[in-house]
Amino acid sequence: MKSPWPTKKLGEICEIIVGQAPPSKYYNDEGKGIPFLTVNSFGYIYPKVERWTTKCLRESKKGDVLFSVAGSLGLVNLGINACITRSIFALRPLKNFISQKFLFYTLKKYGSQIALRGSGTAQKVITINQISEFEIPLPSLHIQQKIVKILDMIHSAVEIQDKIIEKTKELKKSLMAELFKYGGPSFRSGRKLKKTEIGEIPENWEVVRLGDKKIAEIKYGKGKPPEGGKIPVIGSSGIYDWTNKALIEKPTIVIGRKGTAGIPHLSMLPCWPSDTAFYLDVNLEKIDAKFLYKYILFKPLSGEHAKTTLPSLRREDLENFKLPLPPLPEQQEIAEILQTIDQKIDLERRKKELYEELFKTMLNKIMNQEIDVENIEV
Repeated sequence: MKSPWPTKKLGEICEIIVGQAPPSKYYNDEGKGIPFLTVNSFGYIYPKVERWTTKCLRESKKGDVLFSVAGSLGLVNLGINACITRSIFALRPLKNFISQKFLFYTLKKYGSQIALRGSGTAQKVITINQISEFEIPLPSLHIQQKIVKILDMIHSAVEIQDKIIEKTKELKKSLMAELFKYGGPSFRSGRKLKKTEIGEIPENWEVVRLGDKKIAEIKYGKGKPPEGGKIPVIGSSGIYDWTNKALIEKPTIVIGRKGTAGIPHLSMLPCWPSDTAFYLDVNLEKIDAKFLYKYILFKPLSGEHAKTTLPSLRREDLENFKLPLPPLPEQQEIAEILQTIDQKIDLERRKKELYEELFKTMLNKIMNQEIDVENIEV
């Protein structure tokens, strides 16, 4: 049996830079100075730059590993040249001991354990002593390089899936704009457009109000459904419970009324809309529920008329919401096209989840030395 890797304290193999925010008067959103990072800046691998500062008190470098030590504890990113706030430590690897990427992956594995050391009442914080004293396994630089190559291959697969998902979402967005302007491909021959209050649409389409009785009746959801069962209870944030009785038996759109106001949820099966939402009793002889749902996603509702600290949506806002009304067969074609692209996005998301699960499994097995890295050719 191979001997376990030696361990080292992070403070022995890294220089640890404690962040410090400059006064807010130096911040800007115009790209002046250098990027300014907070705990909200952490991305998947690299931080997202949304703010800059013309004065910097503590700076991270490109070869560092960033670690969040306040607020959301234990987040890890590869470093960039930036000003960092107190909620971030920059760990600068001592190159004779540890590589940047190996440190990055090691902190991905042990970040949650370091986070458990955080202390404080109002907000937990990790101190420099707590992170300095944390011990990690430290194989030779040669083994570190092999581990990084293995994990990089899986990580890059996750990144590729992310890009595919984003590109497909962009395609969906442009496709929606095209379909709701020009209509379904099978119906476009010889078609002319007309200008309306919701933009250009085909001449044979109508513009209708959602509150028009021939389209839908807008109803309030109800609280306290019967307990247990297999029928979903849908609130402003989606399904959150199950019941044995349906409030509406046919396809409907549940729309958040409080909290996440204006967010639509399509239910093609019987459901119980809760009292935090409206639901639409749709006239299915006039309008396809999937088409209506896609259009509401395309032209989002909002809770901007809120009278309280909690965003809310008024019934009259929904009633006055205007939408195009193509003939029913054309609605169905548009909905089917958009449904196909949604299925593509879901498929790519599932692939991404599989790669993410593979990454976690490999990371754990490698760091626990359940896999003999030396025997793997990369």
